[in-house]
Amino acid sequence: MVERMPAAPPGAVVHSWSENRGWESSPSSLGEEVALVLYLDRVELATLMCTPEKLNFLVAGFLRSEGLIERLDDIAVMRVCDEERVADVRLMVPKPPVGRRILTSGCGGGVTFDDGNSLRPVASDLKVEPSSVLQRMREMLHLYPDPAERGGMHVSALSDGERLLAVARDVGRHNTLDKIWGECLFREISTEGRMLLTTGRISSEMMVKAAKMGVPIAVSVNSPTARAVDLAEQLGITVVGYARGSRLSVYSHPERLMAPTTTRS
Repeated sequence: MVERMPAAPPGAVVHSWSENRGWESSPSSLGEEVALVLYLDRVELATLMCTPEKLNFLVAGFLRSEGLIERLDDIAVMRVCDEERVADVRLMVPKPPVGRRILTSGCGGGVTFDDGNSLRPVASDLKVEPSSVLQRMREMLHLYPDPAERGGMHVSALSDGERLLAVARDVGRHNTLDKIWGECLFREISTEGRMLLTTGRISSEMMVKAAKMGVPIAVSVNSPTARAVDLAEQLGITVVGYARGSRLSVYSHPERLMAPTTTRS
């Protein structure tokens, strides 16, 4: 059972204006953003713009996403210093990143070394009812019922179709997936054959991370990008957008939601 998350800490005073009430002042909850410098085997690997919570999950998930580790046992030492915003990781067997450095899109921009061209399609027999997808989305959003409580941050969750298994929030939508994967490594939860839900737009780097996690269904309250849908078609992933209230839209592999299939032109 995933417990309800605490509200974001108070931030600045916000001044709001409306035609009916004029100017009003009230406290505002703002999401904190920090730069976490990640060192791998004493060499600076990346600087992650992130929300300062679940940083150990973020670091482990990022390393797993980049193919630098397969399991926690691959890490000899991991120290995350909250005050200095530095993470120091030593691997059992040093493994440099392969590929060129790619800056990811979205707020809280991150970095990856994989453009997804070498990924294999996701093989899964997972099927869910549209009503179950919407219910899981409602459950995730219920953890932060007020958008102000999210502090402008993205929230994502991993589900088996019947319940939420892990939930993370961050200023970067891609960071939420890394935090989820890292938490699953620590809790020994498989990500394969699961469903991802997110408040962030599903972009190409989100699709790459989903494929690496073995996730066959990715759901957002927002729309996917064209590149993300093209990747999803190639990778065998069902992309669901605008999952709000009582409606949703399926952009690829609709058979997993028992929807009619069509041939793309």
